[in-house]
Amino acid sequence: MVTQEQRRRQLAREKFLRQQQRRTSARRKARMRNAAIASVLGVILIGSVALYTTGVVLGDDDDSKTNASAEVTPSASAPSKAPDPCEKPAEGKVKTQTWKKEPAMTIDKSAKYTMKLATTCGDIDLALKTDAAPHTVNSFNFLAGKGFFDHTPCHRLTTNGIYVLQCGDPTGQGTGGPGYTIPDENLKDKSLKSNTYPAGTVAMANTGQPDSGGSQFFLVYQDSPLPPSYTPFGTISDKGMAVLKKIAEAGESTGQGDGAPNATVVIDKATVTKS
Repeated sequence: MVTQEQRRRQLAREKFLRQQQRRTSARRKARMRNAAIASVLGVILIGSVALYTTGVVLGDDDDSKTNASAEVTPSASAPSKAPDPCEKPAEGKVKTQTWKKEPAMTIDKSAKYTMKLATTCGDIDLALKTDAAPHTVNSFNFLAGKGFFDHTPCHRLTTNGIYVLQCGDPTGQGTGGPGYTIPDENLKDKSLKSNTYPAGTVAMANTGQPDSGGSQFFLVYQDSPLPPSYTPFGTISDKGMAVLKKIAEAGESTGQGDGAPNATVVIDKATVTKS
């Protein structure tokens, strides 16, 4: 027969076991909750690093040079796309041409030159700074005359931190160029104040090293904080700015602020004209 004392000890033991089970269960739930919080913070951190590093260097990866980029954790759902504001590209193929050295100087440094980018989204007219950036203008005159830019896509749109559309790569991947490089020029242009490239500027992309520009360039559609390391060689017309803003409003493909434009931006024809 169970005595009162034995019964009391049995109840105490059962109570202790129940308490231990509750504590074990609580610790397990706390571990699961902390693991979930850590996972969420990890995703946020990766996204923050990606946003910080994106678009700082406007790279022209000529000769198969590549820029480091942060890995971006994909979101649960793809970003929604605005309607494509551009037309279908004209018929034709990109010419894969390269040259071993910078072309000989053939432009008249005292003359005025303009460049017209007839794109699928509208014409973008550029007034070129011939006197301040003669090597750059001479190179664009040469490349446009060879049809180098014709049928090439503008492969990069940045909408966060800096605000530019990047073009001039025949591969459409950010790795192409003409095979030669040109020197940096006009880095002390009076328009570059407080490390800012003002809206309406067209400038050369590069690999991040001095004198590494090739054929890639970027069009600034909104004031963009950048160090004066990219040759400013022209300004964009008001009509061209309207085209750029239309492209920017359509957004870019990653949803992170730096990627291929959602708009189908292709240079059907590039023409440099002397006046």
